[in-house]
Amino acid sequence: MSRSGIFLLLLSLTLSAIGVFVLFESSTYTALLSLSDKYYFVKNQAIWFVLGVIACVLVSRINYKVYYKIALPVLLFSLALLVAVFLPGIGLALKGAHRWINLGVVIVQPSEILKITLTIYLAAWLSVKEKARFFAFLLLLSASTLLVILEPDMGTAIIIAATATTVYFLSGAPIRDLLLIAGVIIIGAFALVKLEPYRAARLASYQNFDVRDLSKTSYHVRQILIALGSGGLTGVGFGNSTQKYAYLPESTTDSIFAIYAEEAGFFGTTILICLFASLVFSGFTIALAAPDLFGKLLASGIITFIGVQVFTNIASQVVLIPLTGVPLPFISYGGSSLIINLVSIGILLNISRKEDRKSK
Repeated sequence: MSRSGIFLLLLSLTLSAIGVFVLFESSTYTALLSLSDKYYFVKNQAIWFVLGVIACVLVSRINYKVYYKIALPVLLFSLALLVAVFLPGIGLALKGAHRWINLGVVIVQPSEILKITLTIYLAAWLSVKEKARFFAFLLLLSASTLLVILEPDMGTAIIIAATATTVYFLSGAPIRDLLLIAGVIIIGAFALVKLEPYRAARLASYQNFDVRDLSKTSYHVRQILIALGSGGLTGVGFGNSTQKYAYLPESTTDSIFAIYAEEAGFFGTTILICLFASLVFSGFTIALAAPDLFGKLLASGIITFIGVQVFTNIASQVVLIPLTGVPLPFISYGGSSLIINLVSIGILLNISRKEDRKSK
């Protein structure tokens, strides 16, 4: 394994461990109030962390070129799962969203699986030079994101679209194609916002945001800003968050960064962001040194969907972009997300092994 691979692994384990710790800090009150077990969330996350690390190690031993052969079947399987979320008795609906499949023992989120399966397929397909693939790519991208949007989960759909477009660009696509794809994504996103009242309300709240008068902003945004402001430079100290006492919605998932910022302050959040930046840099270092185009595209796609998701979550938490329901990778509560991210890191580790052998 190359130095970049070792560094990537250490960063992933560090971020996951921070996630379990922060979840323990932020979830005890909510878990006790709603589930009568204050350790419910942290116990589950710890189990998923262990399973994710095991999966990461096992996947890192599998030659990444195997995925080239199974790219289409795994993509079709993940698309079938996205359809299954709407089937009675299989799909699980929570808060009006159909994003999960209840397997009895475990609950799976197919959109998380699609991130990696679509990346594998695109890397395999686009690593073969062929003409007239623009409309085929646009059709595949539209079908994949539409299924996610119908759940509805526009935040994840945007991440998937950004990842797919990045892989398409790195495969050698002309700028003309990228401009057309960007235009389609922007027009589609604008139409989806206007069609759904809650999305339009979020956009309006963002457009009317004024730090001097928070009365016009949404309750969720106000509580996030209170958490960030309370943290100051050094934070209120771990375990001393006020917002975790059911003031801040989604404090264990989408808004866990705000809880961390309240407790760790500006210095603590800077360290966390630097860890994520180092993770993304290491991933692209592995991609650049991959021995073939398939490996380069696969590694680039993986680190892109992780990096874009990190940016989307943190940017929405500091009101740089409208609030989106996207979890923070490795940190937020959720088994599907954590395991898929660690499995993806395992694939990157295997690519780095091939890179290391090539250099030797």
